[in-house]
Amino acid sequence: MLLGVDAERAPFYFVAQIMPKFSTPKTPSKKTIKAAHAPRIYPSLLSCDFGRLREEALAVEKAGADGIHVDVMDGTFVPNLTLGAPVLKALKGKVKIPLDCHLMVQNPDHLFEDFAEAGANVITIHKEACPHLQKSLSKIRKLGCKAGVSVNPATSYDDLEWVLDDMDLLLIMTVNPGFGGQKLIPAALKKAGEAVKWIRQKTNRHIDVQIDGGVNEETAKLAVKLGIDIFVAGSAVFAAKDYAKAIKNLRG
Repeated sequence: MLLGVDAERAPFYFVAQIMPKFSTPKTPSKKTIKAAHAPRIYPSLLSCDFGRLREEALAVEKAGADGIHVDVMDGTFVPNLTLGAPVLKALKGKVKIPLDCHLMVQNPDHLFEDFAEAGANVITIHKEACPHLQKSLSKIRKLGCKAGVSVNPATSYDDLEWVLDDMDLLLIMTVNPGFGGQKLIPAALKKAGEAVKWIRQKTNRHIDVQIDGGVNEETAKLAVKLGIDIFVAGSAVFAAKDYAKAIKNLRG
C-alpha cells in the first residue's frame, strides 16, 4: 500500500501520477502549421501602358509590388523588340523598389554597363545566349548588380551547379519568351519547384527562384506551394482595375 493512500484508492492514485507523462501532445496551432513562405510580386512593364511608363511603375509600387520586372528583347534571341537602357533610366531614382532587368538578348555582355548605370538592381541573362556564362555573371556583379540566370522551358538547369557561387537568382521561364499574355506551361512550373529543392541541396547560399510567364491567380496558388520566391506577372496586374488587389491576390 502507498504511504498515506488507502488500498481502494491506490490504483487510481498511481494512474493519476503517471498520466501526465503520457498525455496526448497538443495539436499545433494554425499559426504553427501555416506555410510561412510569402512570394514577392514583380509586375512586368511589358504589359503596362508604355505611354505612361513612369506613372505605371509608381502606381504598382504604391500598390505593394516588391519589384519591377523589365523585359529587354533584342529581336534576335526572341522575336520581339522592346525597351533599352535609356528608357529604364527614366525610372532611376523615381521608384524605391528593385528594378529587375531580364535581358532576352544574344551575347548581352556589351549591355551590362549601360543597364547598371541606368539603375538596374538585378540583371538576368539567358543560359542559352551566353557562351561564357561564368564570365558574364562575374561582370554583372562587378558593376554592383545582382546576377541572375534564366532558362527557357525546354532547357535544363542542372549544369548551373558550376556557377552557383556567381549567381543570385534563377529565373525559370514558364512560357517561351518573346510575348506577353501566354498560358503557363505546367511542366515548366514543375521544373521551377524542382529547382527550389535542387538549389537547397547544392548550396548554403540563398538563391532566389523566380518564374515568368502565365502567372495569374490560379497558377500563383500552385507556385506558392512549391516555395518559389518571386512571381513575375504582367497582364495579371496591369490589366486589373485595382493593382493593389491584384498583387494581394497573387500572393495568396
